[in-house]
Amino acid sequence: MPAPMKEADLALGAAATIDPALRESIEAAAFRKLVQHLRERTDVQNIDMMNLAGFCRNCLSRWFQEAAADRGVALETPAAREALYGMPYKDWQAQHQKEASAEQKATFAAANPGH
Repeated sequence: MPAPMKEADLALGAAATIDPALRESIEAAAFRKLVQHLRERTDVQNIDMMNLAGFCRNCLSRWFQEAAADRGVALETPAAREALYGMPYKDWQAQHQKEASAEQKATFAAANPGH
C-alpha cells in the first residue's frame, strides 16, 4: 500500500480568513460533491482517472480510510469503498467496470511502475 497521502492546507488566500470550523464544513461539502459526481459518472473508468490524474475512486476511498484512522475510527477497506462508490465495490465492478484496453494498461504501467 502506498504511503498515506498528506493533507493539503486549504487555509490560503481568501480561505485563510474563514473560520476554521466553517472552512472544514465547506471542504467536507466539496468532497461530498466530488463523490456524488463520481457516483454519477460511472462511464469514467478508474484506469482513465489513474492515467490522467494519478488517482481514482479506490485512492479516494483509501484516503477516506486513512482520515478515519487518523481520527481514531477503524474503517475496513470494503466499507471505505462502499462510502465512495455508493454500493459494495463488487457490485459497482459488475455494473460499471469495463475491461481495460491494451493501450490503457500500457499507459498505466508506464506511469505507475511497480503499482
